[in-house]
Amino acid sequence: MLKGKKVLVLGLAKSGQAAVELLDKMHATITVNEFASREKIACYDDYVNRGIEMVVGGHPDELFERDFDFVVKNPGINYHKPFILRLKERGIPVYTEIELGYQLAKHQNYIAITGTNGKTTTVTLIDKILRDAKHLVSLAGNVGTPYSSLVLENNLLENKNQDVVLEMSNFQLLDIDTFHPHISTIINLTPDHLDYMVSLDEYYASKTRIYMNQDQNDYFLENKDDPILQEYLKRYPVPASILTFSLVEEADCMIQDEAIYFKGEHIIDLDEIKIVGRHNIQNMMIAIMACALSGVDKKCIHDTLVHFMGVEHRIEFVREYQGVKYYNDSKATNTDAAIIALKAFEKPVILLMGGHEKGLDLSEMSTYQDKIQALICFGAAKERFAKEMHCPLTYVEEHMKDAILKAKEIAKDGDIVLLSPSTSSYDEFSGYEERGNVFKQIVNEF
Repeated sequence: MLKGKKVLVLGLAKSGQAAVELLDKMHATITVNEFASREKIACYDDYVNRGIEMVVGGHPDELFERDFDFVVKNPGINYHKPFILRLKERGIPVYTEIELGYQLAKHQNYIAITGTNGKTTTVTLIDKILRDAKHLVSLAGNVGTPYSSLVLENNLLENKNQDVVLEMSNFQLLDIDTFHPHISTIINLTPDHLDYMVSLDEYYASKTRIYMNQDQNDYFLENKDDPILQEYLKRYPVPASILTFSLVEEADCMIQDEAIYFKGEHIIDLDEIKIVGRHNIQNMMIAIMACALSGVDKKCIHDTLVHFMGVEHRIEFVREYQGVKYYNDSKATNTDAAIIALKAFEKPVILLMGGHEKGLDLSEMSTYQDKIQALICFGAAKERFAKEMHCPLTYVEEHMKDAILKAKEIAKDGDIVLLSPSTSSYDEFSGYEERGNVFKQIVNEF
């Protein structure tokens, strides 16, 4: 199918390497461009030995004047970069590896989840329910595994009609073309990625691309409780059949008699749910709807929900030490995620907040002082966070480890220590996973 096609792969993170393997399998003629130097690319010699052209150590102008049939771009490369714009101006398609995997795989049941917060919990839960129901499932995307890898691993080039659950960031949605999920949702819309997108409007609009190729035979799961989302659904109408969910009003999936109901049928009592926070009830509603639409019976859905303990790095209980409970919410890379975490607890917490400075507005988060017993700021954004949060009891520490030790020092029996950084981790760590793992390691070594 791709034999003789000339393809440029931009960026060799996990998604780029997955794209290379899939393209190689399809006998494409591959050129890789990676900003890192040769000695930092572990697969360099292997690729060269396989006939893959390697252009490394920068993005030379002449490379982007060459003719390619299409480009597969790492979603982390800003699409406003001049060399990306030059490719698009020349009419060369630029895709993410999800679009590549979608175009090459046979027909599958795609369940695509986007939104600012709650994506990982939701896709993890959908994946768990489907697996417990003995479905064949591929879980991929922003959750950590490139879809192109699973196209090869699960032989989706030949197998069809399996369930594919995708967590999709707006970066991944920006460069889709034909991608067509059977079930999609935008969980919520709140400010994020202002260091990458031109504007908040552009960020919100990019999320609506998840349903742009759907039709009346498909389903969009609509959050009736999110006013910003409602505004964008009016501006960019949904072509799919719509099913609604709500925590507060009548909907296809709703709360009634202290239980979740879907289409009038009881699914689970609220007091059976193990994970904290009302936002997680919303995540469960999406999972219930997506799995019911994928043929899972309500008893199987209920049984998985009852035993679900949440996902790593999202309000994750780490341990209790000297009467103090420690929670890892490293996945909170924006203020809205941190607000959700604060609201999940019934008493004020000792909040660890800080990291990479990406210019997020703290005006809303600073109104939640009644949820914060003490604030400990760390990392590159520490000074601004400490100043703009206006918390009466605030400490400023250089690194996250210092902040953890300060929390240990001031915490008393019955207190809650919450790492919910409110921003990304790139000033000190490779990503939120490493940040969360380091937090857990330090706390477990007390």
